[in-house]
Amino acid sequence: MSDAIYIRRLKYGDTMNIIFFGPPGAGKGTQADLVSKKLEIPTISTGAIIRNALKNRTKMGLEAKKYTESGALVPDDIVIGIIEERLSDSDCKNGFILDGFPRTVPQAEALERMGIRIDVVLSIELSDEVIVERMSGRRVCPSCAASYHIKYNPPTDGKKCDKCGAELTIRKDDDPAVVKSRLDVYHNETEPLEDYYRKKGILKTVQSQDKVEDTTALTFAALGIEVAV
Repeated sequence: MSDAIYIRRLKYGDTMNIIFFGPPGAGKGTQADLVSKKLEIPTISTGAIIRNALKNRTKMGLEAKKYTESGALVPDDIVIGIIEERLSDSDCKNGFILDGFPRTVPQAEALERMGIRIDVVLSIELSDEVIVERMSGRRVCPSCAASYHIKYNPPTDGKKCDKCGAELTIRKDDDPAVVKSRLDVYHNETEPLEDYYRKKGILKTVQSQDKVEDTTALTFAALGIEVAV
């Protein structure tokens, strides 16, 4: 067990349960994965679970499709059961990170009714203007799945994939109108979680930076994770 993990266990006990949240495009998924590797606990992303269901055209996936395509949140009754089942798996016994759940106060209340203890909630924050720029500038290759950004990681000729030459495309959920719709949903339904967890004394906030490593440094500091120099 690493020193960082030992420090966390001393503070929180035998397990450490974390919630990451923040607006779409702020980078919470990336940070959750990095913390997951550092503390050796699983990241549970409802987004990944739902995308897998959409890909496999499961009953839940078909139900969720009409909401995800318009940028709306998937209803609680579809999400809550999936989370409860996942948290019962053996790999969660030493803790877990929830990424994308809860997204509403009723979901947070449902999590509490399950008897799930949450040690810390970390909100990755970023302005709407920067988020729209980040997400609307993303481009993907439909052939080899390589990803680009017109400002931060542009393809050589601006239009085609450097790896395979295919014409780059914009994902539907990166369209500026869809991004703005998702942000409206986040502000109206998810932002109230800040007050909910602030009142419980477990909320911490981090401002997303242009460089991933800078956001990571702030995230680790907020969680009290020590990094060897």
